[in-house]
Amino acid sequence: MAEDDLAQLAGLMEDPEALGEFQWFGWRSAEPFRREWAEDGLLGEERLMLAVRAGSGADSGVGPGVDGEFVGFVAARRAGARVVSRHWNIGVQLLPRARGRGVGTRAQQLLVEYLFAHSPVMRLEADTETGNLAEQRALEKCGFLREGVQRAAVFRAGEWRDVVRYGLLRTDPRPGL
Repeated sequence: MAEDDLAQLAGLMEDPEALGEFQWFGWRSAEPFRREWAEDGLLGEERLMLAVRAGSGADSGVGPGVDGEFVGFVAARRAGARVVSRHWNIGVQLLPRARGRGVGTRAQQLLVEYLFAHSPVMRLEADTETGNLAEQRALEKCGFLREGVQRAAVFRAGEWRDVVRYGLLRTDPRPGL
């Protein structure tokens, strides 16, 4: 994440339309992201955020834009109570024009490879609301397995919602990049 991306990140986080129906949890300040970027470039021990950028050429799948332009982010945060069983929980957020073109799937595949290459964790996990079928397909394309439904796990838009938990072990087969 470059310093120039922070304004776009803030704009994305403050726009209910851009975040979409499964990610808007109300107004919140982007200032914590700016502070974390100043401290560690958003590459901390407990949480990291990496920019997703438009690819090159007409085959990038993102639509009009400039090569290398910020189109969203992938993130991971540490989860698990015991040090010996810590793992990462991952997610992705894209601008509307980058959705539905495989960009999020590819970004999450690269994040999976990065986390397994640069940390000793055995497990990665991801959660998404039961209605977010696009994200469920993307996770499955990355090799994640559906592990179950957590009832009333997220409060959003005035109601409790169920989420689907996905897991991927270091030893699980993954589709080729």
